[in-house]
Amino acid sequence: MRRQRSKVFLDTSALIAGIASVKGAARAVLQLAETGLIEIIVSRQVIVEADRNIEDKLPEMLGEYRKFIELLAPVLVDDPSFVEIKRFLTVINSDDAPILAAAVNADADFLITWDKKHFIGKNIHVHSNMKIVTPGEFLKYFRESL
Repeated sequence: MRRQRSKVFLDTSALIAGIASVKGAARAVLQLAETGLIEIIVSRQVIVEADRNIEDKLPEMLGEYRKFIELLAPVLVDDPSFVEIKRFLTVINSDDAPILAAAVNADADFLITWDKKHFIGKNIHVHSNMKIVTPGEFLKYFRESL
């Protein structure tokens, strides 16, 4: 029996880290997706933010980033509506509520982020089974599930 692939929502920080680094946990997550072992999910907001940040901070990588996204072909979900975002404004700041709402709406198993200030260790209750983790923490879960 084939094991179901984990549905992994990447926020902008994890996506950029995975693309900008040739090694490290975020890159390993993207490699798992390339091999088909996990399913990567992003929202339109994540793609737009990553594109803008790479264009501003790593312009030499913009073409490579766009080609990589095309090849990786993540599941692209719509940005959540204001009503969907509003539900999370009591548990996280207004800048990150759309990311959290998009991940929950996508029924992700994991939300992977480097945002330790707002997401990690905050005991965010989202009324789902989704785990909010760093790339390294996700890799630990993945290895344990094998």
